[in-house]
Amino acid sequence: MKPTFISREKNTVEFSIEFSWEEFESAIIDAYRANKNRFSVPGFRKGKAPRSLVESHYGEGIFFEDAINLMFPENYEKALSELNINVIDRPRTEFSEIKKGEGFTITIKVEAYPEFTVKDYNNVKIDKAPSDVSDEDVNKELDVLRKRNSRMVVVERPAKEGDTVLLDYTGFKGEEQFEGGTAERYPLKLGSNTFIPGFEEQLSGVTAGDERDVKVSFPEDYHAKDLAGQEVLFKTKIHEIKEEELPALDDDFAADVSEHDTLEELINETRKKLENAAAERAENQMKNSIIEKIYNANDIDVPGLLIEDEIDSIMSEFDQQLGYQGMSLDKYFEFTKKNPAEFRNELRDEAAKKVKTRMLISKIAEQEGITATDEDVENEIAAIAERYKMEKDQVKEMVGQAKSGYIQNDIKLRKAVDFLFENASIN
Repeated sequence: MKPTFISREKNTVEFSIEFSWEEFESAIIDAYRANKNRFSVPGFRKGKAPRSLVESHYGEGIFFEDAINLMFPENYEKALSELNINVIDRPRTEFSEIKKGEGFTITIKVEAYPEFTVKDYNNVKIDKAPSDVSDEDVNKELDVLRKRNSRMVVVERPAKEGDTVLLDYTGFKGEEQFEGGTAERYPLKLGSNTFIPGFEEQLSGVTAGDERDVKVSFPEDYHAKDLAGQEVLFKTKIHEIKEEELPALDDDFAADVSEHDTLEELINETRKKLENAAAERAENQMKNSIIEKIYNANDIDVPGLLIEDEIDSIMSEFDQQLGYQGMSLDKYFEFTKKNPAEFRNELRDEAAKKVKTRMLISKIAEQEGITATDEDVENEIAAIAERYKMEKDQVKEMVGQAKSGYIQNDIKLRKAVDFLFENASIN
């Protein structure tokens, strides 16, 4: 097998692969062995006729196509490696005439990644992102912790915003009850805006045992068309009023919600966690600033095929997210009155930016000789195993050979971004 580079025009590369007759003959033998059971020759049981008789009966080129299909994939990959061609599409092939006893040539055209060099990526000047944590930030976090450990207690007073009212309600449109407008002992938090606009406000001031009529109008775009824009009446009965009771911020609270014995220790741990999170956010913000400057400083030709692939990926991820909410892309298009082509066009700029960014960072890794070592991959697999509470061998089996390249590439890109950050000039 002899690969030869022919030409490159923009992103279209042309090259050839020359095969000797001996190489082709070996592939023909393999093709005969793999397919001989398909052929019947008079005087022989099916699959038992010698190759020469099969070729004589069906034509000497009967195994040529199968032989090419057997030998092409491996030799195509070898040729790409030897000629250092990074392809993004399937090859288009042309064959020279194939004659028994003679070699032949396959001429190939294929779309490849653009050839470019990234400039202005060392010593990128950026401003330091803020990462300060104030006492107010710590107090807010402690309040979140208190709310998470709060309890609801019954109160003997009029209801106000923030209280939870336990009520029965029955909805009427005119004199008739309407479907879906009835509930018993329903817990409604006043101010949550979970009911029709105006409903919760009219319950302000009620007490346990009260009965109150609530008049509201459904929104014009309400999903039930027979109720959209209609004025209705809800008859309500109040059973009880509850308010949220927060635990006291003291040593007992710290012991209940953490491994610490004192409130001071809990406060210190909370501050440390917030500082670590703030530092990580600041670092990510600065890394994004570096990437944005490199992005703007380098103009490269982004292949349209890669952009379309990225759009496919974004749409697939969006469809998966909709699935968690009991929806699908088809339902989304029906609800938003968009069609897939319009949606793809809306995603095109975002997809193009993602592809160009990946291309730039990947090229920087190549220019700097940044790679993913076996140790890097092992550490990544260990991290995945710990995150999902799995054994490392389970992760390796799940990832397999097919996806191991994605892990290596992801590591390489992260190391390249770390390199950019370490070599940036931060004000």
